[in-house]
Amino acid sequence: MATLTYTSREEIEVYKFSVPATIGIPLLAIFFQVYVSSHFSFLKLFDIPLIVTIFFAVSRRNQLAGMLTGCAIGLIQDAWTHLPIGIYGIAKTIVGYVASSIGVKIDVDNPGSRFLLLFVFSFFHDGIYFIVSRYLIGLPADWRSLHELSAAFANGVLGVLLFTLMDRVKKR
Repeated sequence: MATLTYTSREEIEVYKFSVPATIGIPLLAIFFQVYVSSHFSFLKLFDIPLIVTIFFAVSRRNQLAGMLTGCAIGLIQDAWTHLPIGIYGIAKTIVGYVASSIGVKIDVDNPGSRFLLLFVFSFFHDGIYFIVSRYLIGLPADWRSLHELSAAFANGVLGVLLFTLMDRVKKR
């Protein structure tokens, strides 16, 4: 007879990070996004701070930590743009919450699931960003589906590689 076992939330492996990694990785990602991609326009397709937000959210598997990480990264990113403060903050906060919630339910250590997760959340993030900027703030914005899909694909591929690098700073 087969028996079913249920894994409680406490039994799921949750990772912690050192303070330098928690602060340094997001700041490095924002620096790359702000300075390096401004010199090489093809790099604007990537959203490194979003990839870092998703990584920390799915690794910690804690909705509050995911929201706070997304909010902090988004607001710092907002501070470096000419747009109103809060657009990236709102989008990354929502993504951080949902990613940490899903991180409990699925295997996020598999490269295939990581790609799918990054692809979906990148597209989702761009949708939230569009809705907030166009309908809440009233900024002129166009939704370019093909561009958003290609950016989501590119972020998925790059994210799988970056997740592998960032896995090295995880603590159990």
